Amino acid sequence: MKFSVNWLREFVELPPSIEALAELLTMSGIEIEAIEKRGGNFDHVVIAQINESKPHPNADRLGVCIVDDGSGTKRQIVCGAKNYKVGDKVPLALPGAELIGGLKIRASKLRGVESEGMLCSPKELGIAEDAAGLLILSPEAKIGAPIRDLFPPDTVFDVEITPNRGDLLSHFGLAREIAALTSKKLVGAAVSAAKSDKLPPVMTGATALTISALHECPFYSARRIENVKVGPSPDWLRAKIESVGIRSINNIVDVSNFVMLELGQPTHAFDADKLDGHINVRSAGEGEKFLALDGKTYALTPHNLVVADDQRAVGIAGVMGGEETGVTDSTKDVLLESAYFLPASIRRTARDLNLPSDASYRFERGVDPQMILAASQRATELICEVAGATAARTIAVAGKLPPNPSDVSIRYERADELLGIHIEPATADEILTRFGLVRNDSANRLESHWKIPSYRCDLQREVDLIEEIIRAHGIEKIPSEDRSRFTPLSAADRNYDFEAKLRRDLVALGLSEARTSSLIARSEVARANGAIELRNPLSEDHVALRTTLIPGLLAAVERNIRAGAERIALFEIGNVFAPPNGEQQRKLAIALCGQATSTKNWRAQKRRALDFFDLRGALNALGTFEFRCSKRSGFALSAEIFDGRDRIGHGGQLSSASSLGLMTPVLAAEIDLATIAQATESAERFKEIDRYPAVTRDVAMFVGLEVTHADIVEVIAAANEPLLEKVELFDLFMENDAKELSQARKSLAYSLTYRDKNRTLTNEEVSAAHARIRERLRNDVGAELRE
Repeated sequence: MKFSVNWLREFVELPPSIEALAELLTMSGIEIEAIEKRGGNFDHVVIAQINESKPHPNADRLGVCIVDDGSGTKRQIVCGAKNYKVGDKVPLALPGAELIGGLKIRASKLRGVESEGMLCSPKELGIAEDAAGLLILSPEAKIGAPIRDLFPPDTVFDVEITPNRGDLLSHFGLAREIAALTSKKLVGAAVSAAKSDKLPPVMTGATALTISALHECPFYSARRIENVKVGPSPDWLRAKIESVGIRSINNIVDVSNFVMLELGQPTHAFDADKLDGHINVRSAGEGEKFLALDGKTYALTPHNLVVADDQRAVGIAGVMGGEETGVTDSTKDVLLESAYFLPASIRRTARDLNLPSDASYRFERGVDPQMILAASQRATELICEVAGATAARTIAVAGKLPPNPSDVSIRYERADELLGIHIEPATADEILTRFGLVRNDSANRLESHWKIPSYRCDLQREVDLIEEIIRAHGIEKIPSEDRSRFTPLSAADRNYDFEAKLRRDLVALGLSEARTSSLIARSEVARANGAIELRNPLSEDHVALRTTLIPGLLAAVERNIRAGAERIALFEIGNVFAPPNGEQQRKLAIALCGQATSTKNWRAQKRRALDFFDLRGALNALGTFEFRCSKRSGFALSAEIFDGRDRIGHGGQLSSASSLGLMTPVLAAEIDLATIAQATESAERFKEIDRYPAVTRDVAMFVGLEVTHADIVEVIAAANEPLLEKVELFDLFMENDAKELSQARKSLAYSLTYRDKNRTLTNEEVSAAHARIRERLRNDVGAELRE
């Protein structure tokens, strides 16, 4: 809903600035969607009267007007509007004026005729959205007066009202809220109208007014107003409703809209002479037709509530009046309706008919029952003022006003618990009193009981009162407190992150993840070394818990081979169940088979098969592991895998490749993830780039076949040379001409890197260290060094 700040200011003293008012409303939970500047705050825009009008000699759609702007000199204005007549008073923008959108006015010729300004529409002045014609002013408007005298500058708030706050759907309601938030007093005509001593006598039991649907319409009032003169609204009334986007129709309808915007209670004026018989509020008949004010005919159902006379429905209750009984220029007497309709009934009707209106918007959210007669009185007074009418002395009513909301209690200690701060009971009582609540018990510092005003049906529970207290006290006054607590990663979190990184790394190496069943077939149980069998297996293929991931991966390899795959590189991360008690362990298994590359390329015309070193390379990409030769059933070449001193798994080349019809080896490895996960828990360490150069020396030797690469690396490490940084094997050659196997030898060549982090090494230092290592190799492994 849109609210005029000037209008609000008539009821309550506002904060000193628009920004402060917006902040106040926002912090109290009232959302402001937009702020607009309105009104005729323009220089060189005055009130002028049209004295003459004639057609434009060169344009059929233009006219030439002679206007009086009060300066003593008649001005000629070319105008394209058609809604004026001689004698009308209209806004005139003189040369030098700047209107909405930056439009600058200057004297110019339009189709050959001189124009000394521009006659303005409401939209061009920012007063309303209507741009169809000129803004026709009241005959009482003073010629030559600035337009800002009639339409003072204003600010309009577009406010999003929550469904539970129907009491805020009026300028009086929002002003009442501002007064409560700022401890100010309400003033103005609307306040006087709401007082019961200002209301006229009520006539009950009138035979001309009945309610057949008391549940949907508990209370209905009607007042006859005679001798009305329907016509344009005075400028002040028109300016008020148009400032918030309501189009002016005539003085009677405009008064009804004005009261709705001011007090929040919709009213409706019927042409009394078009009503036939008495008024009855009833449910519509099935298929009953109704011609509404929007010109459309609606088919009604018994779920729709209508206001009817003896012959037909004359209004859809709480939604829209009828075209046949609407106020027109010929209307002499009106019947003014003001009632209470059940919100659920109005909501259903507006939805079923797809007919939302300003009235239904308010009735759906609930209107203040105590404002019904006050709004009727306010509208009656204004109609008599602007239309020269005479009102009946009494108001005819039927039904009873709905009761006020039930009392609500509040415990002050509970309020402190919910808010997290202490608010003195006296302060809480003072705030609730400002919001219109009345305490109805004796002084008690522990709790209190409150009578809820009729317009606050949303206050139903203790927490609602606590919310009102903190809204007025200031939510921003609750001190901020950091109650967050650092929660360290759990073991499950660390394992999840570790495995996620492991998967990313393996995929980056060109492997694909496989997921195999954790249950194995009966035929594999014997080879599984004590696998735990299920008591009620689903099938012969799922009878026991697996003890290793490798068989499942190999089955996947076999299926891929049969499907024609040339390169197979799979990995699986999963649980195995170790005998004898089925201890669950997390493992990683890798299986490789086929070609190192799936296609030929210009760099490698000859394709290479995957081998043990590809398997080892994949594992070493995950960590620095040591491979020690071993013998294992089912493997043609096997190695135990160590992480430091801990054995973490095994791997090698399987001896079953030929049984699968393969000419290339099948390689598999399985390692324990728990051990290496613990080793990687520490934060990553970054190594500083070396500042000083390294020196590389080679050593080549003949050794017996029984001497392994690991033996040689161990001997070099045992030398404990502080300058030695890295050892790399770069050449291997096997002799084929030995007469006996015991005499066979192999040639190994290593590259040794020396470096000092604090200085540049001399040739003498490197030669000395290298000589000591050579001597140790000669003595410990019987190496025959090659020069």
